[in-house]
Amino acid sequence: MQNTRYEIGLLSNKTNGRLTSSQLRELESFGGKISKFGVNFAVCNVDGEIALLCDGGKFKSDKRRIIDNCSLILENQIKGHQSSKIDSQFLVTVLKRNSHPFAAALIDLGENSSRPPLADDTNRDTQYDIRGTLFNEMLGLLAEHFQSQVIAEEQIEMVGTELARVYEELVLLHKLSTNMRVTEPDANFLQMACDSLTDIVSVEGIAILLEKNIEDEKRLVVAAGSGLIDIDDRMATVLHTLLREEIDSGKDALLDSEVDSPFKHDWPGNIRNIIAVPLCGKDKAESNPDKIDGAQNDNRIIGLMVAINRIDKQDFDSTDVQLFNSVANGCAVFIENGRLFNDLKTLFIGSLKALTRSIDAKDQYTRGHSERVAFISRWIAERITEDEPLPEEQIHRIYLAGLLHDIGKIGIDEAVLRKKGKLTEQEFDCIRKHPSIGASILREIQQMHDIVPGVLSHHERIDGKGYPGGLAGEKIPLIGRIVGLADGFDAMTSKRTYRNAKTVEQALEEIKNGLGTQFDEKVGKVFLDSDVYQLWDIIIQNGPEFVGIYGSRNFSEYGIDAVGTLIR
Repeated sequence: MQNTRYEIGLLSNKTNGRLTSSQLRELESFGGKISKFGVNFAVCNVDGEIALLCDGGKFKSDKRRIIDNCSLILENQIKGHQSSKIDSQFLVTVLKRNSHPFAAALIDLGENSSRPPLADDTNRDTQYDIRGTLFNEMLGLLAEHFQSQVIAEEQIEMVGTELARVYEELVLLHKLSTNMRVTEPDANFLQMACDSLTDIVSVEGIAILLEKNIEDEKRLVVAAGSGLIDIDDRMATVLHTLLREEIDSGKDALLDSEVDSPFKHDWPGNIRNIIAVPLCGKDKAESNPDKIDGAQNDNRIIGLMVAINRIDKQDFDSTDVQLFNSVANGCAVFIENGRLFNDLKTLFIGSLKALTRSIDAKDQYTRGHSERVAFISRWIAERITEDEPLPEEQIHRIYLAGLLHDIGKIGIDEAVLRKKGKLTEQEFDCIRKHPSIGASILREIQQMHDIVPGVLSHHERIDGKGYPGGLAGEKIPLIGRIVGLADGFDAMTSKRTYRNAKTVEQALEEIKNGLGTQFDEKVGKVFLDSDVYQLWDIIIQNGPEFVGIYGSRNFSEYGIDAVGTLIR
């Protein structure tokens, strides 16, 4: 037998989309086997092109006749005709995908051969050819096998696509969880969630709305988003109301489009389809209109995620609902964790301030001293950072060291603290112990370790004549030098049992004279060069304890931010 030769036509991009490389390999394998019997095998696509030609080596096929016969049977199959009259030397079968013809496989028996007659063939006088019958059966088996292969490939492709989608969703959810740090601002996290979600789901616009108190009224405002989406107060109210109705009816989302039926609701003209899912948080109120009936943990809607106009398909579907709800749940957990963290910070700083106030309360002349020293210490640190930047966390620690610098006085007898006359040496020794007592208290708290040096060294002097360690110069930690100056300024300008308060001018003169001996020259110069009179106005305007506003911030926020550094 002569060696079999193969002639494989190059496919156009359009044809490649119809016959995959694996399908061509299967057809080529069949053609290689069938051509060993001295016949030729060809495959034509619906575009009238030969996609594959296997030459058995005994004769040459007429490509034009192959195309004409394949096109004829394909055309009739597409039109629904059951049979076609083709040349007697050809056997043809149709290859289908989901019952739709998309290619024809042909065996060329040669000029002197004949095929078995078709059921309604007009050439019934054609001599029956057993070889043709066998080849015809082989083509039938090829068509069945090919149909099974097409179905299997489509199922594999569908599973692969689904796995890829699930993988992308898992990556997104993992990204959300790994970035769920309570110290991350809400806006940053929510924007990251929107951007990451639109990497998977193509939409024209997406937004996250959160519940905010504005002028003593709860409103939904846009907290993050991207793309072409416009949410005003009216739109936010409509979305909230309709989503509330959908959730109450047992659905997981608000879905609306005009694909299969008219819109259920009225939307702006640019909206073709829309999805909205809730962000749910734990209900703190006994009665709340947004409480989700039957939900566990008394969940309520604290916001919503909305997207409009799916780009790569006609509408949002159940898969989108599941993904949007997963992302929205992650966002809600982040927001609730952030609120709990803020509550924890508020509780912590409240406890610290209550403790320092209880110490200040031992002496009516020092009421508010600890909070003023904390604010002055922060003031100095912020001025230092203008020339020599300090990390924000360091500024927070300096603030807390100022707040807690006298915590050790909790172990000092009140009679000594309130004594109006001159202290004895023994009593003064007792007073000198309060930095060490305070440091020992704070050392028991792991998060306070960076605060301890400021508390321990705030009575040290640059000349080494301070206490409790007699440290000098640079051996005194910067935090201690700052708090020591702040403590000195507030003490000078406050009335005490043994003297009247100094004026600001007198206090500044005394600090100037004490540079290089009692106070650090660099820290002292930064303080003296600052607008101390603005600082003094703030202190006077807010009374013994800071409860007002400085700049755009409430003084209480300083403490909340500071303790966040400790417990993050």
